[in-house]
Amino acid sequence: MLQAKKGKKGPGEKGKGVGKGAGRMNGHHQENGMENVMLFEVSVVDDWIESYKYDRDVALLDLINFFIQCSGCKGVVTGEMFHNMQNSEIIRKMTEEFDEDSGDYPLTMAGPQWKKFKSSFCEFIGVLVRQCQYSIIYDEYMMDTVISLLTGLSDSQVRAFRHTSTLAAMKLMTALVNVALNLSINMDNTQRQYEAERNKMIGKRANDRLELLLQKRKELQENQDEIENMMNAIFKGVFVHRYRDAIAEIRAICIEEIGVWMKMYSDAFLNDSYLKYVGWTMHDKQGEVRLKCLTALQGLYYNRELNAKLELFTSRFKDRIVSMTLDKEYDVAVQAIKLLTLVLQYVSDEVLTAEDCESVYHLVYSAHRPVAVAAGEFLFKKLFSHRDPEDDSMPKRRGRQSVNANLIKTTVFFFLESELHEHAAYLVDSMWDCAGEILKDWECMISLLLDEPLPGEEALTDRQETALIEIMLCTIRQAAECHPPVGRGTGKRVLTAKEKKTQLDDRTRMTELFAISLPALLAKYSVDAEKVTNLLQLPQFFDLEIYTTGRLEKHLDSLLRQIREIVEKHTDTDVLEACSKTYHSLCNEEFTIFNRVDIARSQLLDEQVDKFNRLLEDFLQEGEDPDEDDAYQVLSTLKRITAFHNAHDLSKWDLFTSNYKLLNTGIENGDMPEQIVIHALQCTHYVILWSLAKVSEGTSKKDMLILRKQMRAFCLMCQRYLTSVNTAVKEQAFTILCDLLLIFSHQIISGGREALEPLVYTPEASLQSDLLNFILDHVFIDQDEDSNSTDGQQDDEAGKIEALHKRRNLLAAYCKLIIYNVVEINTGADIFKQYMRYYNDYGDIIKETMSKTRQIDKIQCAKTLILSLQQLFNEMLSDLGPSFDRSSSAFCGIKELARRFSLTFGLDQLKTREAIAMLHKDGIEFAFKEPNPQGEGHPPLNLAFLDILSEFSSKLMRQDKRTVHMYLERFMTFQMALQREDCWLPLISYRNSLQAGGDDDTMSVVSGISSRGSSVRSKKAKPATGKRKLPEVGMSQKSNQQSIEVWMSREQSMQTPIMMPSPHLTSTIMREPKRLRPEESYMGVYTMTPDQQHTQVTWMLAQRQQQEEVARQQQERAMNYAKLRSNLQHAIRRGTGLMEDDEEPIVEDVMMSSEGRIEDLNEGMDFDTMDIDLPPSKNRRERSELKPDFFDPASIMDESVLGVPMF
Repeated sequence: MLQAKKGKKGPGEKGKGVGKGAGRMNGHHQENGMENVMLFEVSVVDDWIESYKYDRDVALLDLINFFIQCSGCKGVVTGEMFHNMQNSEIIRKMTEEFDEDSGDYPLTMAGPQWKKFKSSFCEFIGVLVRQCQYSIIYDEYMMDTVISLLTGLSDSQVRAFRHTSTLAAMKLMTALVNVALNLSINMDNTQRQYEAERNKMIGKRANDRLELLLQKRKELQENQDEIENMMNAIFKGVFVHRYRDAIAEIRAICIEEIGVWMKMYSDAFLNDSYLKYVGWTMHDKQGEVRLKCLTALQGLYYNRELNAKLELFTSRFKDRIVSMTLDKEYDVAVQAIKLLTLVLQYVSDEVLTAEDCESVYHLVYSAHRPVAVAAGEFLFKKLFSHRDPEDDSMPKRRGRQSVNANLIKTTVFFFLESELHEHAAYLVDSMWDCAGEILKDWECMISLLLDEPLPGEEALTDRQETALIEIMLCTIRQAAECHPPVGRGTGKRVLTAKEKKTQLDDRTRMTELFAISLPALLAKYSVDAEKVTNLLQLPQFFDLEIYTTGRLEKHLDSLLRQIREIVEKHTDTDVLEACSKTYHSLCNEEFTIFNRVDIARSQLLDEQVDKFNRLLEDFLQEGEDPDEDDAYQVLSTLKRITAFHNAHDLSKWDLFTSNYKLLNTGIENGDMPEQIVIHALQCTHYVILWSLAKVSEGTSKKDMLILRKQMRAFCLMCQRYLTSVNTAVKEQAFTILCDLLLIFSHQIISGGREALEPLVYTPEASLQSDLLNFILDHVFIDQDEDSNSTDGQQDDEAGKIEALHKRRNLLAAYCKLIIYNVVEINTGADIFKQYMRYYNDYGDIIKETMSKTRQIDKIQCAKTLILSLQQLFNEMLSDLGPSFDRSSSAFCGIKELARRFSLTFGLDQLKTREAIAMLHKDGIEFAFKEPNPQGEGHPPLNLAFLDILSEFSSKLMRQDKRTVHMYLERFMTFQMALQREDCWLPLISYRNSLQAGGDDDTMSVVSGISSRGSSVRSKKAKPATGKRKLPEVGMSQKSNQQSIEVWMSREQSMQTPIMMPSPHLTSTIMREPKRLRPEESYMGVYTMTPDQQHTQVTWMLAQRQQQEEVARQQQERAMNYAKLRSNLQHAIRRGTGLMEDDEEPIVEDVMMSSEGRIEDLNEGMDFDTMDIDLPPSKNRRERSELKPDFFDPASIMDESVLGVPMF
């Protein structure tokens, strides 16, 4: 066959181009991808046409093998098969030739070459039809054969055949639709020419021309009928079944192409009979298919001439499109919003109700920027679509008389109505791309704020002015920074040259405008704290060089005067911090205005510090009954100093002494106002940090000693305030303490800063205890216990969220001390034990803390985890008593917490081997720690803890289970091994969990994936004859390492303890008593006596062990038999398959919409479509041959499935 030839094609071998291309396209035959394969070239198609004219059977066989091999099939259709076998038989034969080793085929392979293959494959089909459209496609042989083949392949259960043939059939249909459109145009032209010729006077009429036109029209009509028959065959044979295929890619192909047909040939396809398929498929489960539906509809709604034909569809499926704006797939949501924007723009405003629009409006605040931008464009079209046409024709006006004034007001009104006042930056970012020119009309905004309203114009309210100032600030920030707000971007992207130029131009323009107008704005709104806070942020985005180049120094002086007045007038923290940041922005040594601003700042701070010292001295002299006015004056001045100290170095004013005196007086008297203490703590904290920054740059040793003394004194002061009555003061002291302990920890000397070693501060045990107690008392509390009484239910919810956020910050601050080894890791036990109870509030923080501590010290982390479980167990014993019910909620909660802890160790048992071993060691010692006061015959008080400890048994390696079991036996007496009462069940279940997989070479019952390799190797390895120790690891405490080496020194050379003879068991327990017994006094209670070594008792124990072993082996054999039988039945059932293993389901014709839903969607739709069967001919095979025997389209598309008549 032609496809089998691999040599180069000779000059005279026309007709072999397709065969060669097919062989090269087959992924299983080629080596160099798709080099030099250009199937879509017209010359290749022309070669095939010449071959077809010479011998159409050979050419068609070439084309058939091209489609077969493009599916990734190795098989080749021979001439004998082509003439003597039906399509279903050929396809069945090709299925047997399919490569079952791989589920990949060309259309699903990754890489640029296969992407190019798909486009070339599609273009080849289009070129083939276009080159054959005048003769060959009407010979009732070529197209019938191709359509028959593709229809049969599209019904195959082999996904590769179905996918490739569906794509080919849909592209073939698209090409035929283009041919039908051309025929329709030619028929219209011929009809007009005929009418024009016939309307002429008899003397001027050309009868010959009339006959030619009639003959031409007749031929065109016959061709059009034939094309319609072909399209009908493809539509009913392929599309109707494959648009609901089980594979999403196939469904997407069908929907994409039907959209092309409706747009290309709207007269024939743009009606409800075809639109219904797009409407139904909008409910598809896969986002890829829903996306194709929306993009197909966008091409239709974009054309105003087609809107009339979409009225019924719009009314029926509008609600579905609106709901898709909230699709879980962001790409689908974006396209749904864009589709609604087209409906709004090209159809009518009345189509979408107010509720429909509101559902899109709120998406401008979405965290996903493409969704927000699409919603912003929808909002822009809706709000600003009612522009007065006269506005464009009138000369451009500026300020509040400009065209943009009303648009800016509309934006403000929308922002206020949306009631999301903290998200102006997101609204601006959403509308930036479509309404950037309006949002950057700062001159208009300034005019709206400063100028008087025109006669008859309604002035802005105070609330509207506040919103306008906030929006104005956001637009300036967006223009200066050129990146989305927090939460909407993945990082700062590199700006293009055009964007950089726009950024520079915007900064220059905003500086020139606001350098002049900002002082006036501050003067007008100086009393309003919210407005002033936003206005004071504007200089942060200025180009400060313009103050000099533009000779605007007088406006700078005016700005500095206004800021000074605001500082003296306000005590609000936000306003004062905004003033501080503004001074920090203006005090830039790179610009010539630095000296001017620095002098103004120094004068302001001199006055404030002198005032504070004077007021403080008078305030402290008043004693226990300070005047309220004096306290207010002290607090106001302290607020201003603290706000400025955050951004400016005030070390030269020696604020530490005055603040420390204030704090010390508060401790001694105990009646210091809350806010004064909070700001004094914060101000002193800033003093310490600025001193550290100065010392880090390299100063005298004297400064370092002063800082060391001040830091330690301040930490003690904060520790004393942890016991304050006021909660806010305690929270402030706790937060500052955590920051200071972290800053001055041992890590301060890292990175080549060994000179700072004298500053290292390690908290004492009392301080660590106070910090932990604060967390337990103020973080791990119920929501109702936290008093946040606010007015209104909504405010109450907001208050609860804010309180939870504060508690999370407090917990995170303490957990950082654990992670960075500032406090002992074992203090985390009190944190870890709250994991389950407060999982919703702090679960992520606690889990991350466990993960970080495990990275620092695996063994110490494991000891901390088991300690937290022991604490919970002791608490339960104190509440319920020693005779508690193990099915109680408290015990089950501890057991569940142990299970969660076990999951955090992961699957790699080698990495956690020592940690898990130490965990079991501590757990066993705790379980036998407290003997029962009633005597030896009763279980130890903590024995039930073994039931909790068994949750970690699955994390032990096989050889470690034997070692742990041996260690457990050291604590057990001979009588304990014989006990079977309920009170001893924890011991029995724990021993069983250690014996699972411990006696043979199989894996543990619940072993990790990583241990599988070691288990397999253990089968091949020879049994070790000597003793083997665990690999040594670095521990935080030397005793831990020694303990592990002692109790885990024997593993493989010893038998499993339960199967040991009695004398060996006795000698093992009695060996090295001082080293192996954790508590000498306790082990004396359970010391074994010679009577327990009696032969009869030993025989009874051996008999019971033998019976248990026999029962276990019988159960294993029964389970293995059941598994074998199940696998055999599964293999028998799977043996009937015809294709290779495929991860995705191969069941075809899965209807994606339910019957009830389709009945509802079909209501009011018109279902008339083309129903033209291909006429029989001597060269055409019967229609029954187009499909395999197992596929009956009538049974799939009947009314019982869809619930409605289809055609």
